[in-house]
Amino acid sequence: MQTNIAEFINSTAQGKEADTILRKCVHCGFCLATCPTYNLRGNELDSPRGRIYLIKQVLEGQPASAITQSHLDACLNCRACETTCPANVDYHSLLDIGVQVVEKQVPRSFAQKALRHSILSVLPYPDRFTPLLRAAQYIRPLLPKVLKAKIPLRPLKINWPIRVHKKRMLVLEGCVQPGLAPDINAATARVLNQFDISLIIADKAGCCGAISYHLNKQEDGRDFMRNNIDAWWPIIENGCEAIVMTASGCGSTVKEYGKLLKNDPLYANKAAHVSALTKDLVEVLTDLPLEKLTLKATPSVAFQCPCSLQHAQGLSGSVEAVLTRLGFPIKPVSDGHICCGSAGTYSIFQPKLATQLGIEKIEALDKANPDIIGSANIGCITHLSNKTKIPIQHWIQIIDTAMKNTKKNSSLSHPKTHHS
Repeated sequence: MQTNIAEFINSTAQGKEADTILRKCVHCGFCLATCPTYNLRGNELDSPRGRIYLIKQVLEGQPASAITQSHLDACLNCRACETTCPANVDYHSLLDIGVQVVEKQVPRSFAQKALRHSILSVLPYPDRFTPLLRAAQYIRPLLPKVLKAKIPLRPLKINWPIRVHKKRMLVLEGCVQPGLAPDINAATARVLNQFDISLIIADKAGCCGAISYHLNKQEDGRDFMRNNIDAWWPIIENGCEAIVMTASGCGSTVKEYGKLLKNDPLYANKAAHVSALTKDLVEVLTDLPLEKLTLKATPSVAFQCPCSLQHAQGLSGSVEAVLTRLGFPIKPVSDGHICCGSAGTYSIFQPKLATQLGIEKIEALDKANPDIIGSANIGCITHLSNKTKIPIQHWIQIIDTAMKNTKKNSSLSHPKTHHS
C-alpha cells in the first residue's frame, strides 16, 4: 500500500510505525472472512481492510468524522484478522494509533465521556470494583429477572495451599477476576501444588493496564504496567520461574509490556524481561508431567478459545491438547475462531453487537452438547454464563474439580504472606 503520511505525525514514532504497518497491507481481503463485525454488518468499513483505509485517510491528513470514529469503535480488537493475514499486518497496533488520532479530532458526547470515566474509575481497581459487586450480589434476590441475570452469584470461599516449594511462580490477580471468580487462581495454585510449584501473589500488583490502554488512556495504562513491574521485580530478582496468566486477556497485554514500554528509559529493560517471563497457564501445564495428576476426567468439555489466547498469543488448540492428555472427552465447536463479543469492555460500549456475537457463540457451544464449557478468560466466562444452562468454568477449574484426594494437600491459606 502506498502512503503519504501527513506532516503532523510523519516524523513521530507513531507516524513511522503506522507507515510501516500500512505499507504491509496488500489489499487481499482475506481478513473480511474472519472479521466478526463484517460478518454481522456486511459493511466493508466494519472490516479490518475498511478500517485500515479509514485510518490511512486520517493519517494522510483527511479530517476524521463521527462516522470514522463509530467504525473504529465497533472493532472488537479480536485480532482474528492478524491470524488470517498473509502479509502479517500488525493491525491492532495500527488501530491503537488510529483511535488516538481520531479521538483528538472528534469530541465524544457527554454521555460517552461519563460512561468511560465511570468504567475507568472502577473496573481497573479491585478495591473499588469488588465492594460494588458484593453490594449488587447482596441485593440480587430483590432485583427483576433481567437485572438479576446480569449479576453473577457470589463465589464460594477459596482454599489456597500454603506449602512453599523451591520452585515458585507469580500469578496476576488482575482487576475484576478477584471479585468475580477468585477460585480460578486458587484452583491454579492447587493444581500446580501437585507439581511442587508454589503460586504466589505480589501484594501491590493489579490491573494489567489493558482497560485504560484500549479506552484511549494509554499513559494511564502504562502506569498500571509500571506498577506491576515494580510489584513483581523484587520477587523476580529472588528467583521467580515465570509469571503465570490465568486470564488470557491480561496475558496478551503483559506479553506486550516490552513493546509498550520500549521508549521508557527507566522501564524498557525490565518490561522486556517481564514479557519474556510471562506465560499463559496452558504453556506452563503443557511442559509438566500431567500423568502425575490423579483425577477422574468424566465430563465432556467444549472449549471456547478466547481471541486473546488463539489470535493474540497464538495458542489455539493448546488447552484442548492438555485436557485430552488428562483424559477429558473434547467436543468440537464450529466457528471457534469467531469472537464471543466480550472483548474487554466492548460488551459495555457495543451491547447490541456483543449480545449477537454472544448468542451465536453459545449456539455453537450448545450444539456440541458438552457436559461443561471451558474458557480461559474471565471476560468471556462472565459474558457467556447467563446465555446458557450448561455450566461455564475456567478450564483449570475443570481439572481441579476432577482431581482426586485434594483434601490430602497441605493446610490452606492465602499466599500473600509467602512471597518473601
